[in-house]
Amino acid sequence: MALSNREIVGRGLDLLKAGLRPFVEREYRRVYGDDWAKEMAEVLRGDRYSLQDPDAQALLKLMDHRWTEVFDEKLGRWGRTLVKELIEVRNRWGHQNAFSLEDAHRALDSITRLLEMIAADEARETDRMARELLRRRYEEDARREAERRASEPIQVLAHRGLPPWREVVTPHPDVASGRYSEAEFAADLAQVHKGEAGPEYGDPEEFFRRTYLTKGLSRLLQSALKRLSGAGGDPVVELQTAFGGGKTHSMLALYHLFGGRVNPKEVPGLEDLLAEADIAQVPVARRAVFVGTAFSPARTHPKPEGLEVRTLWGEIAYQLGGVEGYRMVEEEDRKGVAPGSDVLKALFDRYAPALILIDEWVAFLRNLYGETDLPAGTFDQNLTFAQALTEAAKRSPRTLVVASLPASDMEVGGSGGREALIRLQNVVGRLESVWQPATQDEAYEIVRRRLFLPLSEEGYRQRDAVVREFMRYYQENKGEFPSEVLDPNYERRMKAAYPIHPELFDRLYEDWSTLEGFQRTRGVLRLMAFVVHTLWTRGDPSLLILPGNLPLDAGGPRYELVRHLSRYQEGFDQVVDADIDGPNAKALILERERPALARHHAARRVARAVFLATAPAAASPGQAHRPKGVQGVRVKLGVAQPGESPSLFTDALKALSDRLTYFHAEGDRYWFETRPSLNRLAQDRMASLEEHEAMAEIVARLQAWARTRPPLFAAVHAAPSGSGDVPDEPALRLVVLPPTAPYSKENSEAERLAREILERPGPGPKALPEHPPLPRPRCHRGTRPDGGEPPLPGLAVHPRGQGAA
Repeated sequence: MALSNREIVGRGLDLLKAGLRPFVEREYRRVYGDDWAKEMAEVLRGDRYSLQDPDAQALLKLMDHRWTEVFDEKLGRWGRTLVKELIEVRNRWGHQNAFSLEDAHRALDSITRLLEMIAADEARETDRMARELLRRRYEEDARREAERRASEPIQVLAHRGLPPWREVVTPHPDVASGRYSEAEFAADLAQVHKGEAGPEYGDPEEFFRRTYLTKGLSRLLQSALKRLSGAGGDPVVELQTAFGGGKTHSMLALYHLFGGRVNPKEVPGLEDLLAEADIAQVPVARRAVFVGTAFSPARTHPKPEGLEVRTLWGEIAYQLGGVEGYRMVEEEDRKGVAPGSDVLKALFDRYAPALILIDEWVAFLRNLYGETDLPAGTFDQNLTFAQALTEAAKRSPRTLVVASLPASDMEVGGSGGREALIRLQNVVGRLESVWQPATQDEAYEIVRRRLFLPLSEEGYRQRDAVVREFMRYYQENKGEFPSEVLDPNYERRMKAAYPIHPELFDRLYEDWSTLEGFQRTRGVLRLMAFVVHTLWTRGDPSLLILPGNLPLDAGGPRYELVRHLSRYQEGFDQVVDADIDGPNAKALILERERPALARHHAARRVARAVFLATAPAAASPGQAHRPKGVQGVRVKLGVAQPGESPSLFTDALKALSDRLTYFHAEGDRYWFETRPSLNRLAQDRMASLEEHEAMAEIVARLQAWARTRPPLFAAVHAAPSGSGDVPDEPALRLVVLPPTAPYSKENSEAERLAREILERPGPGPKALPEHPPLPRPRCHRGTRPDGGEPPLPGLAVHPRGQGAA
C-alpha cells in the first residue's frame, strides 16, 4: 500500500534524525569539549528522553539555538535557512497537518540539501524519495492535462500564414509525454561512477548525443586529450562558476570520453578536436572520482577486498590502482597524514594515463574545519595534500587533475567553507588552467538540444521565416520594444534559441539564477521541460515560447517557480491565484469584462511576463540594489507577436494596475510582490465603508479646516445644509459646499445649493435683496466636470453685498 504524503515526510524526518545525530553531537563536542552534554541539556531544558534519543525536532532545535557558536562556520546562511524551514516542517508534521504532494517534495528536497551539506549517507535515500514524489506528480499532471485537453477545443490564432512552434519542432519523447524526472536533469558524478545513473548521464553515447560542445568544453576536452596522451596540455584545471553553471557536466564529459566506450565518429565535433590536438585516438585512462558530499569524513569506507579507506588520498589511490595502488599510500591513509608529491608522482606514473576528478571539494573540507580526530585527517593535512597533488600532477606527464570550486555563498557555506575556498584557490591557482563556462548564447543550444529533437531542413526554413517576421515586426514598432531588438545580433540569438524566445532565457538566467538554489543549467532545464510539456499537450498556437506563455495555473511550471521564491518569502502562491492564473484570478475576470483583452488573453499574458521578470527581486533581499520593476517595453517584448498591436498590451498594463491586488506600478515600471498595492488597499478600504460614513468623515474634516479660516473672510461655512446656515449679513464669507452637492454640467446639485444660499435669506433680517448673476463654479482639483465620481464638494463665495467672486 502506497504511503500518504504525511507518512513520506515522517520517513524523511526519520532519515534526517539518523543523519544529523552524529554530526550535531560531534559539533557540540568540538566547541564545548567535556561540557557538550550540559550545553545540550540547557537547550533541551532537561528533557531526559530527548537527551537520550533526540528526534529530528530536538536535533534541529539544538542546531538553531546554538547556530552562531557551533554551526555557522560550517553551514553558513544557507544552512540556517534550511534548518529554519525544517523546524516548520517538523512542527506541521507533529500537529497532524496534511501535506500536499508539493509540500512533501519540498520537505524532502530541503532534508536532502541539509544532509548533503554534512555528507550524510542518508541523503541518497531522501533524494530518491524526492525524485519518486516528483515522478508521481508528473504523471498526475500529465493525466489531468490529457483529460482537460480532450474536453476543451483548442483555438489556434492565425499569424500571417506562419506555423506555430509545435508544428516546426518536436520535443524529446520523454518531455512531450511528461515522463521525465528531476534526476534526468541532475548530473551526479558519484552516481555515474557507481553505475547508478540513468542513461541520460550514465550511457556515454546518450550523454554525448544530448551534449552541446561549447567553446569552453571543447577547449577543456582538447587540453585533456593532449595531457592524457603525453602531448602537453594543462595538468590542473579549476572549474569555478555559479551554482548550476555546468561544472559537473564538464566532469562527466571527461569521465565518459576517457572511459574507452566512446567512438569519436559518433560524437559531432569530437573528430575535429582530435585533429586540432593532433591526436590519433582517444586514450583510455584510469579514472578516480571523488565527490565531497558523498564521502563522509567522519567514518571509514570499506572496500570489497577488506580494506578500510579513510582519506581523500587513500580513495584516489584505491580507485586508480586497486589494492596495489592503495598500498602506496596506506601508511599515510591510516595516520591521516598527506603523502608527499614524490609518492603521488610515483602513483600517477605507475597508473598513467590518470584522470582525477574532484567535485564538491570545498564541501568536504568544510566538514573538517576545526576537527582534529576524524578518520579523513585534519583540515590542514587535506590542504597540504592539495598542494602535493597539484605539484605531482605537473611532474607526471600523463596525469590530469580537474577540480570544481564553488562561486556561490550557498555552495561555500560558512566561514569554514570560505577559508577552504580561499586556501584551495591559493594552492590550485598556482598551476591551474581556469575553465570557461558556457556563455548565455551557448546555453540556448544546451537547453534546446536537451529538450527538442533536431530540426529538419524544412524546420530550419520555417524557423528562419518566423524569426524574420519577428524582426520585421520589431522594426515597424521601434518605440514599443527595447532598442536591443534592432541589433542584427538579436536575429542570430532568436535563431539559436528557437523555439524559445531569448527574452524568456534572459529572465531565467539574469533574474531567477540569482536566487540561491536555482541552478543556471539544471534549474532552467527542469523548468523548461515542465513548460514545453504543458504547452505541447495544450496545443499552444504561439509562434514562439515567450514569458507571457508560461502556464502558471496549478501544475509543474508554477510549482517549480514558487518553491524557489518560498525559500525567501511565502505568499507567492496567493499572488498567482488571486491575480494571474487562478480559477478566479483578477486578470481572467478582466478579460471576461473586456473582449479586446480576451481575444488575445492579453491581461494574463502581461501578468505572467511581469511576474517572471520581477518576482525574484521581490522575494530576495539580496536584490534590493536593482531598479524596482520592469519597464513596459520589456513586458511587451515578452508577450507581443507579429499580427498583434503593441498598444493592446499597453492597455493591459494600465488595466492590471487599476484592478490587480498585488500588481504595483510606478511610472513606466511594473512589478508583483506579496503585499497589496496602494491602489488596491484604497479600493478595498473604500469598499468596506458605507457611503454615509465616508460623507460624514469628509464633512468633519471640512469643518475642522474651516475653524482655522483665512483672515480674508469674515467667516467660513463648511458643508452647510442650506441657506439657513449662512447669515444674511454684509460681510465676505466663504462657503464650502458639502460632498453631497457635486458639480455637473447639467442638473448640478452644487449650482442649485449655491443659488439657494445666495437667493434665500439666512438667519437675521434680509439685508441684501439683490445679487449679481451666479458665476459657474470652477471645478475643484480631483472633481469631474461631467458629475461623475468622486463627489467632492464645490466652493462658493457668499458675497452679501461684496459682489460675486
